[in-house]
Amino acid sequence: MLNFEYYTPTRVVFGKNTEDQVGRLVKEQNCKKVLVHYGSQSAVKSGLLDRIYASLKEASIEYVSLGGVVPNPRISKAREGIELCRKEGVDFILAVGGGSVIDSAKAIGYGVACGGDVWDFYSKKRIPTGCLPIGCVLTIAAAGSEMSNSSVLTNEEGWLKRGCNNDLCRCRFAVMNPELTYTLPKYQTASGCVDILMHTMERYFNNNQSMDLTDHLCEALMRTVMMNGRILMQSPENYDARAEIMWAGSLSHNGLMGCGTDGGDWSCHQLEHELGGMFDVAHGAGLAAVWGSWARYVMDANVERFAQFACNVFEIPCGSDLKEAALKGIEAMEQFYRYMEMPTSVSDLGITLTDEQIETLSYKCSFENTRTIGVVKKLNMEDMANIYRMAR
Repeated sequence: MLNFEYYTPTRVVFGKNTEDQVGRLVKEQNCKKVLVHYGSQSAVKSGLLDRIYASLKEASIEYVSLGGVVPNPRISKAREGIELCRKEGVDFILAVGGGSVIDSAKAIGYGVACGGDVWDFYSKKRIPTGCLPIGCVLTIAAAGSEMSNSSVLTNEEGWLKRGCNNDLCRCRFAVMNPELTYTLPKYQTASGCVDILMHTMERYFNNNQSMDLTDHLCEALMRTVMMNGRILMQSPENYDARAEIMWAGSLSHNGLMGCGTDGGDWSCHQLEHELGGMFDVAHGAGLAAVWGSWARYVMDANVERFAQFACNVFEIPCGSDLKEAALKGIEAMEQFYRYMEMPTSVSDLGITLTDEQIETLSYKCSFENTRTIGVVKKLNMEDMANIYRMAR
């Protein structure tokens, strides 16, 4: 097992009606004025925002609001939020929503604290030196942004989807009421389950040899998500299943699943970011669309790891033919995606990739042919194009 640091400072307040505690939680941060940042009108129509506003008022906390965050959040909305925060003297951001809203809040926090163009942090021109404190009320179990150090934004100029990882943006607190996810459409629930699985698998598929405890944590989390994901396809208001998925989403991306490893592969996320930038697809669905092609393309570089995945997650006998077991494990995961009505190819997303689009995707993913991605197998621009072709 490799040396590691594990840093998870986010306070989690989990359970029914916990959103009513927001005022108290914000007050404990000694702030004067809050930006309540949210996405669609569903937070308004459900009455959730009214309950949050009431809790803030009860705690004598001033606030302003900014809605309109979309899936694959835009840098333009973050810039709008930065301007609003400066104008209103905001010193705390409360994100009400899922990963897109939280990621947008993190970008706003960077921009207010650091000045300059916030996109610099996502294009790797600068490293953040500060961030406004952030809290969240989670309404979608998927991205894990409520406990992670990462955020991903899309720049409409060139439709580039890029991430920034920095501990400064970690939420001070995360309020998690599984009941708030009851009304999610089936597609969004399924896409969230895939995102949680992928955050775990990206870490699980690595080149370490001795890390039994971390491996077993990953395997248990994946089995838990698949079992409860199946339940939610039939019973969307099953509280226990919603709770298991919500907690799994946080643990999948707070660093625990990568302790003692080389950090994992992350190729699928890089490949999907370009699909998301070009076609604005749901993140989890895009990940499902490319995962099987990636897995088959790199499998021979560490067939033992893929066979272990098949054996310990799907109870597929390994025997002496590790490659056969590995392929069965990949097929079993794709079968789960299909059960969840998720894609297993780009064409399943309703997209017909042209050769020209594949060249553009791989060119952007390789940062204009200046980088490789992945650890199981280092992928250059040509490899990326090959995977996109397999996935179409």
